[in-house]
Amino acid sequence: MNGKSDEHFHPGAHVSHVLGIDVSKAKLDVALLSSASGKVKSRVFKNSPQGFEQLHQWLIDRDCSADQLHVCMEATGPYCEGVATYLCDQGWSVSVVNPARVKGFAQGTMQRNKTDKADASLLARFALLMQPEAWQPAPVEVRELRSLIDRLQALKDMLQQERNRLEAVGEQDAMRESLLSHIDWLKRSIAELESKIDDHIDRHPDLKRDAELIASIPGMGSITAAKVLAYLGDVQRFKNAKALAAFVGVTPKLKESGTSVRGRSVIARSGHAAVRHALFMPSMVARRHNPLLKTFGDRLAAEGLRPKAVILACMHKLVRMIYGVLKSGRAFDARFLVGKLDIQDGI
Repeated sequence: MNGKSDEHFHPGAHVSHVLGIDVSKAKLDVALLSSASGKVKSRVFKNSPQGFEQLHQWLIDRDCSADQLHVCMEATGPYCEGVATYLCDQGWSVSVVNPARVKGFAQGTMQRNKTDKADASLLARFALLMQPEAWQPAPVEVRELRSLIDRLQALKDMLQQERNRLEAVGEQDAMRESLLSHIDWLKRSIAELESKIDDHIDRHPDLKRDAELIASIPGMGSITAAKVLAYLGDVQRFKNAKALAAFVGVTPKLKESGTSVRGRSVIARSGHAAVRHALFMPSMVARRHNPLLKTFGDRLAAEGLRPKAVILACMHKLVRMIYGVLKSGRAFDARFLVGKLDIQDGI
């Protein structure tokens, strides 16, 4: 599990060390870069609570103090949240950055090697030169909500799988009975879990207020509101609606180059996949029943945009609406949001 590196790097910096962590499901490839010597020490730890503790002790053994170490990793959804939260709780400064930023940095520095070890070293260099802002873990109540939401989605996935099996089972009565029994159990479990989610939100005034604001948007139900809060936490940490849309990965991307390339704008989906998944069906509903999005979607359809692209554009606007109601503290108001969200612009 150990590994040494002879890499050197010599930039100036205000911290004595930076730690790049390449996160995967099973392991953490880390690269500890000294800003004074440029030397990189590499090692691998398990992506588990035991691995987090070993990493923490490894840093202490190398005289890394909390005020002189900057940790950097890419946002990889649930895989990075455990170690990022643990290190923050231990007092380390942690940045969780968009992978697109690191990819651009790698291209700019002509990074050629593509290994976990090389990626960890790249993240250390990125942190030292770019000094990304510190990441803050979600409050405990949001973490608990996310666990409930993740479990709910797992049960719904199982329910759909069992329904698919039921359609294909044919005349096998014993199998059909087993499937029907499991489907019934899953339905009850889903209903119980949805009730627990409602109770959890009701017990926390901030979550309850924000959930009610989100649910005031036509097309958004209580469970979707809970998913948004679970995955995004406090959206007011984003400086504007555009920044939130970029984080989710629903920002428009225009294809133009010189005079010969004139492509249609598309959605640049490089952000939070779980939020986009949670918002896809609500965006379809909002496309029909939200007065602003219906007008917006009808205009795009009349311009020849494909149906799925219209839904993705509506999702972009829906994210902006979510930011608008949470930032203002006011329930959905079409007249208010027209001006605030620039709903009449293109995608």
